[in-house]
Amino acid sequence: MKLLIVESPSKAKTISKYLGGEYTVVASVGHIRDIPKSSKNAIDIPGGFIPHYEISKGKEKVVADIQNLAKKADEILLATDPDREGEAIAWHIAEAVSIKKAKRVAFHEITEKAIKEAIKHPRGIDQNLRKAQEARRVLDRLVGYGLSGLLWKKLRYGLGAGRVQSPALRLLVEQEEEIRAFIPEDFWVIHADTDTAKKERISLECSEKPREKKIVDDILAKAKSEKWKVIDVKETQAKRSPKASFTTSTLQQSASTQLGFSPSKTMSVAQKLYEAGHITYMRTDSTNLGEEAIAEISAIITKLYGKDLLEVRAYKTKSKNAQEAHEAIRPTHPAKKDAGLTSEQKELYALIWRRAITSQMKDASILRTKIVANIESENIPPFHANGSRLITQGWLSADPKAREEDTELPKVAVGDTLTLIKIEEEAKQTEPPNRYSEAGLVKKLEELGIGRPSTYASIIKTNIDHGYVLKEGKALRPTDTGEVVINKFLKPHFGDIISYTFTAEMEENLDEIADGKRQYEKTLRDFYTPFAKLLKEKDKIEKITNVGDAPKEMRCPVCGGDMVIKLGKNASFLSCAKFPECNGARMLDGRELEGPKLLDEKCPKCDGALMERDGRFGKFIACSNYPKCKFIKSDPTEEAKKNTGVKCGKCADGEMTERRGRFGIFYSCTNYPDCKHIIKTKPTGSLCKLCGELMMEGTKTIPERCSDKNCPNHNPHKLETSKKE
Repeated sequence: MKLLIVESPSKAKTISKYLGGEYTVVASVGHIRDIPKSSKNAIDIPGGFIPHYEISKGKEKVVADIQNLAKKADEILLATDPDREGEAIAWHIAEAVSIKKAKRVAFHEITEKAIKEAIKHPRGIDQNLRKAQEARRVLDRLVGYGLSGLLWKKLRYGLGAGRVQSPALRLLVEQEEEIRAFIPEDFWVIHADTDTAKKERISLECSEKPREKKIVDDILAKAKSEKWKVIDVKETQAKRSPKASFTTSTLQQSASTQLGFSPSKTMSVAQKLYEAGHITYMRTDSTNLGEEAIAEISAIITKLYGKDLLEVRAYKTKSKNAQEAHEAIRPTHPAKKDAGLTSEQKELYALIWRRAITSQMKDASILRTKIVANIESENIPPFHANGSRLITQGWLSADPKAREEDTELPKVAVGDTLTLIKIEEEAKQTEPPNRYSEAGLVKKLEELGIGRPSTYASIIKTNIDHGYVLKEGKALRPTDTGEVVINKFLKPHFGDIISYTFTAEMEENLDEIADGKRQYEKTLRDFYTPFAKLLKEKDKIEKITNVGDAPKEMRCPVCGGDMVIKLGKNASFLSCAKFPECNGARMLDGRELEGPKLLDEKCPKCDGALMERDGRFGKFIACSNYPKCKFIKSDPTEEAKKNTGVKCGKCADGEMTERRGRFGIFYSCTNYPDCKHIIKTKPTGSLCKLCGELMMEGTKTIPERCSDKNCPNHNPHKLETSKKE
């Protein structure tokens, strides 16, 4: 028996089709080992920063199954992803299963040709790549253990910091400070509508934006009193060139702006397309296309758009540490314009297809026109109108959505008279810089050299999960907690560790380990020796209880004294500066903040007194004997709103109602805790025809799915696929 091990079940399924019965293909389902979350005995620092690996929770059976198959196998191939992470997974499998002389195969696309070709050329595990991944993991853990532990002691329990996500958070916080410090200034935009002698309309705009109203009034008065004429006409032919095929970064940016996908969603959808064999590997910083790919794309362009639009191009990769042996993200079969099971997969595939095809097409030609006009005395700023017209479509033939709207201007000559139809001013204010969007932050991180293609999505997600960042529409806004962590702790005490240059330099050091140019232990020791010394020094700083002074107009509701800002469990609040002598407190908006209040009402569960408390979702009433008694009094009116009216199905008289937990909204029985029936999304009221469980709301492509994960109706796509097979 021949055994081929990959990390993804979907990938295993696709590869099995191509290899027939020649190989048994199994999946490790990602990493099988990791460094413990607890810092105790996790890394042997004196011994050379040797990590202590443990089998990840829930992976014991996976490891046992692979071990049993490996014992029977005559040949074992490790075919995990072609990057550092994939190399590390392959090494961990070999170590955990005791595979001697492990053979490694790598391919950048899951096609029959690529897989069979890779199998012909096995190699050993690349220890440099593996060590680079291990160095990153150990480094991140050392920083996490050190900074997070100190944060708990000096600021608040439960907070965290990281080597890469903290510099990213710093970017957002510093942008927010710029926005707050911005002082808007008034200015005016002046528009004029004019007609040519042939009654053709030209809309003009004043080239200057006055800051004083009297200047505006002067321009308006003179513009209305004198005749207008054309003083200049410029026509310039310009080109719009196509962009290179996607890298991980540019794919995340384009999917965010064009499809509204978050970076993590983009990578998840791209992973599915890759595993199904539709696109090449989606973690890359190279813009290269292989000769075979260029030949296939050229044939498609010739067939669909004509040979005249073909122009074979090579693009310069911007990332100085790009792995040029890799290819850019492209369709594995360019002849397929559509691919993917879900609407999201189809949309992302179409985006990748268009970008790859247009990258090898001719420029589009555009004629840009600028008309400058003024009154005959020319004693006011000139007015101008800009227009453009597409002359030849070029690559826009394959991507018409990228075409800018034509704004054609009438033909005029210098000296032609114009008739003023209307002139008006519009008062505006200068605006502060925008908050970063996810696409904008990814672009900035790449510019600064912070993180790598595989880490951009997790950097943003980690900051959101920690409660340091909120996503408001497309904008990322740092929370009070995020700002306090950066401004009151990390920047004052660990500014160098979370500096952009230091983080970028460390990424370069890791790249050099991958290239075999730098030693693993020396790199980590050079970092950790001064870092450990700094941690020891900062352990002596006082606990940060106040994070700033409250506005003078905010007075203590109890004693009338000054107040300070404090970081609470869920948000910042105002506390009396004399605390603990005075317990006065307010919300940041000035509302008085009250502590728990005993009520003249008994708990129906244990006869203890009920108490009104403040929670993260507002006030609630619970037993004063918590946590021994977990009774919470519900508001009948509010509960009625949340009740779905759908019968529980697990108990006689319960109904499914909406509840909120630490991971968001879920639905459970009204008889909880006696009945513990729970489902993740809103029940529809119907029952599954296959297993009888409640059906719940799904997605656009799957409106309804079974609440039981083990039922085929939980994922109808999977059911349909298996039927076809």
